[in-house]
Amino acid sequence: QVQLAESGGGLVLPGGSLRLSCVASGHTFSSYGLGWFRQAPGKEREFVAAISWSNTDRYYSDAVKGRFTISKDDRKKTVYLDMNSLRPEDTAVYYCADQRRPWTTLGTDYYNWGRGTQVTVSS
Repeated sequence: QVQLAESGGGLVLPGGSLRLSCVASGHTFSSYGLGWFRQAPGKEREFVAAISWSNTDRYYSDAVKGRFTISKDDRKKTVYLDMNSLRPEDTAVYYCADQRRPWTTLGTDYYNWGRGTQVTVSS
């Protein structure tokens, strides 16, 4: 059974950095790729970044472009989200999920969601 597990969240000062990891246990890479979403208190879940397993597609939301980088390690079955220049508005629970089709930012096009990891940016 495929399971996605996020880790790496925590409390960080504004301007700081964090690396999130999404480990895909039992994964067979049958999905198109993997994406990261986030949900802040009282707000809807929003797309953050996605990467295809073929490594041909990487894309980001406008809110994080230039600050966040998505990457993967196939041998470790892990997808990373490197977050730099963090802002208080980046505070949210971050989730990873399998991607059904390319170039999509819709949550309904993702499945097999992990439980999330909390990121808090505050002084």
